[in-house]
Amino acid sequence: MTITGALNNAMSGLRAAGYASQVVSSNLSNALTPGYARRSLELSSSALGGNGGVRVDGQVRHVDPGLLADRQMASASFGNKRDTSAFLSELERLLGTPDQAGSLAGQFANFESSLITAASRPDAPDRLASAVNAARDLVDTVGTAAAGIQDQRTRADRSIDAQVTRLNDALGELQTLNGAITATRVQGGDDAALQDHRQRLVDEVSEMVPVRTVARANGGIALYTNGGATLLDGKAAEIGFEPVNLVASGMSIEAGSLSGLTINGNSVRTASHNGALKGGTLSAQFEIRDELAPEAETNLDAVTRDLIERFQDSGVDSTLAAGAAGLFTDSGSAFDAINEAGVSSRLTVNALVDPDQGGETWRIRDGLGAAAPGNVGDAHLLQALGDALTQTRVPGSGAFGSGAFDASGLTTSMMSQIAADRTNSEQHLSFASSMLSELTSQELAQGVDSDTELQQLILIEQAYAANARMIQTVDEMMQTLLRL
Repeated sequence: MTITGALNNAMSGLRAAGYASQVVSSNLSNALTPGYARRSLELSSSALGGNGGVRVDGQVRHVDPGLLADRQMASASFGNKRDTSAFLSELERLLGTPDQAGSLAGQFANFESSLITAASRPDAPDRLASAVNAARDLVDTVGTAAAGIQDQRTRADRSIDAQVTRLNDALGELQTLNGAITATRVQGGDDAALQDHRQRLVDEVSEMVPVRTVARANGGIALYTNGGATLLDGKAAEIGFEPVNLVASGMSIEAGSLSGLTINGNSVRTASHNGALKGGTLSAQFEIRDELAPEAETNLDAVTRDLIERFQDSGVDSTLAAGAAGLFTDSGSAFDAINEAGVSSRLTVNALVDPDQGGETWRIRDGLGAAAPGNVGDAHLLQALGDALTQTRVPGSGAFGSGAFDASGLTTSMMSQIAADRTNSEQHLSFASSMLSELTSQELAQGVDSDTELQQLILIEQAYAANARMIQTVDEMMQTLLRL
């Protein structure tokens, strides 16, 4: 080997050591950076001109594709269960639990108790007023719960709009990054930082919509959903959605009053069990808007219907005319089964008995259709009203089966089912959280290990010093020749 060859070899060694130290410093500085993959330097021996030396072939990103895919799926599942569990918790908060005094069941019990108290002293105006106030409190609780459910549907619709907007932006950025990575590779450049950025975007997309990543030529990737939809393959798909200002009772995709999703102009399924984009936070919001909240509203409407029908029976209040509204009304009118949807948000106390609406409290004792006050000691109507609450009857609607319930029992059944659904959802959330935590830990364990990097840095330092010593030796040899 010539002196020139030895010098070239040493210089290539210095360059390789310099690149290696740059890689180590990058690993250490990004040890806590989300989406960063540990790098290592890829080297090979150089036989150019027969002089040997070392050639830097590039950097290698260390990523376990299987573990990464599992973690992305776990992230999507966790986001989905988190959002649906939060809705069920909010629903339970709106209705309360049977043991809470201010809950819906507690208001039913309070109203029943006020009727019993009024029946014991029908001549006491304050007790009649208390019974009317208890009825009004019951109406307010039902109305608040109904409004809260509709608010959750509206929030879900807005969240869908925001996520679709972000999803489209992220897919567009991924398309751009695919092109940049391909161009960088063709030019022989380092695309590791671009791949890190792309991975962060894929992670963001996969939380909204679980995706499978498929490698394409020259470093590109394609994204497909578990439901079979193509989000990115060369060109990014365009996701379409039209939000509404307010989601009202009875609005649905089937009725044409709510928007579904489109991919490149083609409608796709959004149901939680077979949706094209099922499994992530986007699917969770559709589930809340189109499945969970409408189901809760339907059952609350069924409880409200049952309440109204119990008191608009002339067998309870003989003063009621045919077709007249009873103590509880649908916006002042008698209940009509054809117009059941949203009745919980329209529930009111009959104006004839409500002083706030110009009525008289004595009518709860003497009858809504009575022309004048009757015998102040007559409690038979108050007793009949109380009996109407405790009478068992099969609900005319709702998911309550074919069993018979009294008014309180029907309400408790609905609230118990919500509590059971919330508990079950929290169990699924706990499992999803544990799975995500475990997979994240495994992924981090394959990331940057500062101790290993520092050990590598010592080896790099030694290699650098050895190559520098070789250059120094060559210099001394040259100086010797020059002195001859």
